[in-house]
Amino acid sequence: MPLDRAGPGGERDEPADRCALAASVRPGDSGPSPRISIVIPAYNEASNLPDVLAELHGVLQEWGESFEIIVVNDGSTDDTRAVLARLHRAFPACRPVHLRPNSGKAAALSTGFRLSRGGVVVMMDADGQDDPAEIPRMVALLGEQCQFVSGRRVNRQDRFIKRRTSQLYNAATAWATSVQGSDMNSGLKAMSAEFTQSVDLYGELHRYLPVLATWAGFAVEELDVNHCARLHGSSKYGIARFWRGLFDLVTVKFLTSYNRRPFHLFGGAGVIVALIGSGLLMWMLAVHLSGTPIGDRPALLTGVLFEVVAVQLLCLGLLAELLVHLRGPHEVHWEEDEAATEQPPSS
Repeated sequence: MPLDRAGPGGERDEPADRCALAASVRPGDSGPSPRISIVIPAYNEASNLPDVLAELHGVLQEWGESFEIIVVNDGSTDDTRAVLARLHRAFPACRPVHLRPNSGKAAALSTGFRLSRGGVVVMMDADGQDDPAEIPRMVALLGEQCQFVSGRRVNRQDRFIKRRTSQLYNAATAWATSVQGSDMNSGLKAMSAEFTQSVDLYGELHRYLPVLATWAGFAVEELDVNHCARLHGSSKYGIARFWRGLFDLVTVKFLTSYNRRPFHLFGGAGVIVALIGSGLLMWMLAVHLSGTPIGDRPALLTGVLFEVVAVQLLCLGLLAELLVHLRGPHEVHWEEDEAATEQPPSS
């Protein structure tokens, strides 16, 4: 049954620090594994959760697939814990998980991913902006050719400034990572359990799930989905999320491009700095040979400084390579074609 959705659009905020977690899982997580696991991080969304879970539960029951709903209470200070207790009694498939400190959306999602039992995991927000009716279409795309589906919000019910900054964020992410996507930070995503059990989320890395999935070798697709206005309350996001997202973009770029070859980054930077320093010092040498004093020339000190920094960068790159080597062989996920392993029929 569709909800009467009204109010300004928005998404919830969360601190970037990864705190020590303490989760308590309510009964109801036993029995056969469901096919679909829905993971919902919630921070002070007590007013939205009853409507969101009622609509979601109705859609999933009509769909006919076995499912579980994991709601991760991310240290809420409102009545979220009590509301989830009532919802668990009303909807036994709902599994509340409580994090004692507010640990951030990435930590909440990581907890939900670890506790999920389904072969397909769907993440969505608790503010009512993600339409549960889109979940069957997204899951239908998953298969051999696609293991990660990101919802692309059409007709976004958000403020103008939020839509524009999101466009800039998506463009910067695509440029830095070479992973094309027009709505990286959509709250509605469907993915294989193989990916969720292997990804390590912290900080603001939940914004870059499509990038992490692509880097891990999973095929990623985008699908146009309906976007609704926030049901109740206001957005929890503040201006600090843009700075945190920028720093984590640098982290993602480093992890995806130089995880196994850090010397290419530090060594390359060291060579560039060394060339600049060498150019300055050669210039100073030419000036000195012409008979002009250079002892008080800033270019001399700058050239020496650049050479020292270059040596430090090269040494840092070599130390990073040593750490990668000591970490052991890189884990490679592989599978063999079953047809190729079948024994030929005996003649």
